[in-house]
Amino acid sequence: MALDQQRDEMISVLKDRGITDHAVLQAMHDVPREDFVLPSFRDDAYADSALPLTHKQTISQPLIVALMTQIMELQPSDRVLEIGTGSGYAAAVLGQLAKEVITVERIGDLAITAAETIRKLGKRNVHMRFGDGLKGWPDDGPYDAIAVAAGGDRVPNALFDQLAIGGRLVIPLGPRQDSQKLIRIRKIGEDRYVEDDFGGVRFVPLLPETD
Repeated sequence: MALDQQRDEMISVLKDRGITDHAVLQAMHDVPREDFVLPSFRDDAYADSALPLTHKQTISQPLIVALMTQIMELQPSDRVLEIGTGSGYAAAVLGQLAKEVITVERIGDLAITAAETIRKLGKRNVHMRFGDGLKGWPDDGPYDAIAVAAGGDRVPNALFDQLAIGGRLVIPLGPRQDSQKLIRIRKIGEDRYVEDDFGGVRFVPLLPETD
């Protein structure tokens, strides 16, 4: 099946699985996922499954990217922080919807490859940063939304601090990889928030904070 047909089929699957936001569906359609996967997995780019990257990392399945994006409730004026660039695919999707995306990756090879792919696609509002995502990226904050593409047992304090009042933070939380829940935290005050649970997920773990 041609990639264009596979892309259309992916959108149908996303609709069937509960993705209702038209802007999110359009962004998922417009970003060529095949450009972000390893060459050996190009024919599987639009399968609804995670695919391996180098350094024991993965590109999340399309449903998870779409769900995280949908529950972030992005507006065209929003500034977004993404923790864990990986391939750069989710950052490119976010860049279709938000004014600006700052994406942080701590694995150098992944950061270089993602930055090059994003540059080739002309995503000038997506900015790559190399560093420890647990520390966020305070120089460009605060952010209207933060997406964390790795799981942990708590929200890093630095990320909550960099979230604007009214902002949304989406993160997989759980004590183990097999017991994670996708959580949205909406900041309603300096030390106040409301939390919503969007069900079970499975992400690679957040790496320990560096000095």
